[in-house]
Amino acid sequence: MTSNMYDARGATNGRPAHQRRRKAAELASLFTAGFHTWWSRRHGHAPPAGDTGARPLPEGQQAGPSGAEASDAVDGASVLWRMRTTVKDEPGSLAALCTALAGHRVDILSLQTHPLAEGTVDEFLLRAPEELPAAEITRAVAQAGGAGTWIERADAHDLVDAPTRVLGLATRTALDAAELPLALRQLLGRCTIRSLPATAPGSGRAQEGVPVEGVLEDTVMRLRAPEGGVITVERPYLPFTPTEFARARALVELDTRLGPRIPRSHDVLTLREGSDITVRRADTDDLDAAKAMHARCSARTLGMRYHGPLGDADRYLNHLLSPRFGRTLAVQTASGKVVGLGHLLWDGDETEVALLVEDAWQRRGVGAELLRRLVAMAVEAGCSSVYAVTTSSNTGMVAAMRGLELPLDYQIEEGTLVITARLDATVASPGRERRDERAVRE
Repeated sequence: MTSNMYDARGATNGRPAHQRRRKAAELASLFTAGFHTWWSRRHGHAPPAGDTGARPLPEGQQAGPSGAEASDAVDGASVLWRMRTTVKDEPGSLAALCTALAGHRVDILSLQTHPLAEGTVDEFLLRAPEELPAAEITRAVAQAGGAGTWIERADAHDLVDAPTRVLGLATRTALDAAELPLALRQLLGRCTIRSLPATAPGSGRAQEGVPVEGVLEDTVMRLRAPEGGVITVERPYLPFTPTEFARARALVELDTRLGPRIPRSHDVLTLREGSDITVRRADTDDLDAAKAMHARCSARTLGMRYHGPLGDADRYLNHLLSPRFGRTLAVQTASGKVVGLGHLLWDGDETEVALLVEDAWQRRGVGAELLRRLVAMAVEAGCSSVYAVTTSSNTGMVAAMRGLELPLDYQIEEGTLVITARLDATVASPGRERRDERAVRE
């Protein structure tokens, strides 16, 4: 698939009339393929209709080009695949694909079309017999006229139709500005999202900007962030279409119009010695309170958190507290002082957790409570792991990570310790009941 097929100019003029006629003319062919599937089930040659066959990707398996071996057997009668292929814009092209898939007892569960300057990208959600390898599906598609075919394993989440999924992502983004990178990742599939502020933290140097309309370059799109920075979206091998580019721009524009926002709920907890603390979401409105906490922290505490010159600690706060780059939890005392901060930071396709607890409030369980809540947020966001960067001398952080009771990986390099926790659905949510806890909602 050549990059010029994804010329962004194809998105500015809408769908050409002859492409609409092509799709309308092939509805009869889609009906024929559907009838074939019904007939096969009627005579016992296809999986039962109630079995979705949804399976997650096996550990270590990555999506790859159509030539990759992705045919590992899984339990069940069928498996789900997401497939994308480019076809010529001419009558009969889609019908040929449907007929080829039906010939291998492959169900077409959904279809989206992405018009290009030349040709059309058709994106399918397929249900295929488990014994049918991915290579055989792509071979059949190629023989039917498909080119640049890409296939990867799908799961039950892909069964939601595209409009419903997009509306759900828009709703989540409207409620919480920190959801934007996650929403883009779910909208566009497996990709890496990076947010760069307009000014690099601690350097005072401005980042290179992008035009208001954004830039689409094959497998990379760059969008102007609401505060003037840059959001870069990249995925390997599979170019973005003008349709995907337009969807991503619309989501970023919605976020820009709504402005900074975070959920305002908070929990009041009673520590073992009887002190009450409030745990809530924080943002740049807490900048002064966070700087005041820095002033009360020892040089050792700040050094273990920021791993650099102490004079730079305050410079990073505006970036760390921004919901554009992740989620921040603040711990506040009954007198209103912020005595702890916990950050969940989106780092490309990875997620970092970081903690800072004022010296006078250490070893009271504050850090462990923050970390548990951050990890629960990461699970809710669909993250597969979180990592913390610290030192082996930071026994409090090491103990807090171990207290998660999750599988941990340790890497030590030049005195820096990186602890990675692998997440699963059994992590407790922040709302679990505990003794002496009172939940308050605003």
